[in-house]
Amino acid sequence: MSRAPKLTLNLQFPAAKAWPEHKQLLPRATVAAWLKPALFADAELTVRFVDAEEGRTLNRTYRGKDYATNVLTFAYAESEDDPVTGDLILCCPVVEKEATEQNKPLAAHYAHLLVHGALHAQGYDHEIAEEAEEMEAIETEILAELGFPDPYRP
Repeated sequence: MSRAPKLTLNLQFPAAKAWPEHKQLLPRATVAAWLKPALFADAELTVRFVDAEEGRTLNRTYRGKDYATNVLTFAYAESEDDPVTGDLILCCPVVEKEATEQNKPLAAHYAHLLVHGALHAQGYDHEIAEEAEEMEAIETEILAELGFPDPYRP
């Protein structure tokens, strides 16, 4: 019998003053519960919830895109043998705006983006159609296990 992957989680919330309701929605136990089913190996992840200014700066600096995006993943493993390590950066105002526009509960959207980011930290991608289909199927299955609807269905 195999054991569940171990998660070492560092949670950072510098945007708490501007987004206190988000911090209240996202206690460590909840974030960990949403991440763990998306992990296929032991992982050390930092999850940072940021404002639009920091999100935009990071996206511009590391991806060359001058806007804040919902989630950025920085994966640090250099080979499949390395432990899963990474930073997930979630931009509170973007996540809230998208949840409202998509008529989704904020918690459901955060759960989806955390799962999405955790998969990226393990090498999953969605640049090619086949890879996108695989990643979306995994996300949908994990979110269903967590009690959330398919994030790709309106």
